[in-house]
Amino acid sequence: MSFTNETDKQKYYIEKCRELIAAKEQKLGRKLTACVVTFGCQMNFKDSEKLMGILSQIGYQETDDEHADLVLYNTCTVRENANLKIYGRLGYLSKIKEKNPEMIIGLCGCMMQEPQVVEKLNKSYRFVDIIFGTHNVFQLAELLYDRLIGGHRIEDIWDGTTEIVEDLPTIRKYDFKSGVNIMYGCNNFCSYCIVPYVRGRERSRNPEDIVKEVEELVSNGVVEVMLLGQNVNSYGKTLDNPISFAKLLEMVEQVEGLERIRFMTSHPKDLSDELIEVMAKSKKICKQMHLPLQSGSSRLLKIMNRHYDKEQYLTLVDKLRAAIPDIGISTDIIVGFPGETDEDFEETLDVVRKARYDSAFTFIYSKRSGTPAATMPDQVPEDVVKERFDRLLNLVNEISREKTKHLEGTVQSVLVEELNKKIPGYVTGRLSNNSVVHFEGCKELIGKIVDVNLKEAKGFYYMGEMVK
Repeated sequence: MSFTNETDKQKYYIEKCRELIAAKEQKLGRKLTACVVTFGCQMNFKDSEKLMGILSQIGYQETDDEHADLVLYNTCTVRENANLKIYGRLGYLSKIKEKNPEMIIGLCGCMMQEPQVVEKLNKSYRFVDIIFGTHNVFQLAELLYDRLIGGHRIEDIWDGTTEIVEDLPTIRKYDFKSGVNIMYGCNNFCSYCIVPYVRGRERSRNPEDIVKEVEELVSNGVVEVMLLGQNVNSYGKTLDNPISFAKLLEMVEQVEGLERIRFMTSHPKDLSDELIEVMAKSKKICKQMHLPLQSGSSRLLKIMNRHYDKEQYLTLVDKLRAAIPDIGISTDIIVGFPGETDEDFEETLDVVRKARYDSAFTFIYSKRSGTPAATMPDQVPEDVVKERFDRLLNLVNEISREKTKHLEGTVQSVLVEELNKKIPGYVTGRLSNNSVVHFEGCKELIGKIVDVNLKEAKGFYYMGEMVK
């Protein structure tokens, strides 16, 4: 059968799967359940919303219980621990499948793009039914149909793609906020990072398609969008009619009813004065910037292939704070990169003291096979890395506490996100700068933006009181 486009093809397979699942339901006398478990970044969570949307349209009922009829792990491979976690979970699933041989287990995402992983799965985890990667997530219905009809294992992993498939079903975790992919892949090839190898080359969505998606989301009650890409600052370079990320932000800001715009992740080498200017004058772009540092040592930054040095990075921080004084800046920092000396580490601490981050994600270097850093000499001893990591964490936490204290006693706008999990009668929300606030409130406030008096800074969050 021929199709005019990939979307029509996948809708055809959704319908075919729906017929097969309806027949199974009739035979069992109940709805079939599906559990999608997500590991890793915001991009993966967005992919999982699409995967669950496809499964829901096929007829599966969503559940968090891994005793489901279909369990799909959307995997991450940024650090070795992520891989080990998946193997452990698969061991647990194998016991469940022994009791329910009809259960379908699927694996997709970044980890599946590594040949050695697939080889291990083929050798030691033969009970996995469907294996696919990052490039053909949209093919879930087609792959599932082949599994349901043939009864044999399905493995379909692409080396890369230029395909961007629009208009497939999605089930969002939140009614009031949503991620929106603006691009896929990465061209940076930082020497420690596996992402370009598993996510492929950069490809940007057309701005008109992005704006259309945002408009549809807003018409369905969304007030905040998070624009997603491995490096949003390089958005638009691969388009037939290239445009800058700053221009895209201006287009998204025009959407009526949209109240907040966030984005991640920004690469310092592509952060433009134009973007800072657009953020400074915007009424909707949140006063937040995630700006990964990785290391404060210019020597290591060069080996990491980051394309900026310590001074250039600090200049960007100064520009951001001058243009947007109340901006919240967060970062990523790697400790123990091969060859990191005490002097290199002190340079990192120096940047942390000068940049004064609101928060930082700190990581111990994880060797990823296939990256240049994995074979570099002078891997740092574990005890040295641990001591440095603890020192960094203490400094980051100390500065974060001081930064949080700065807004104590002020009234700020808060988007209410959920009922507080620990304090009955309280809700939890976020400021524009991404800080967390807990205050007394009811579930009817979820999805609304309200004014809150930040009564007390508690280190990394605030206790507040809604202004009536």
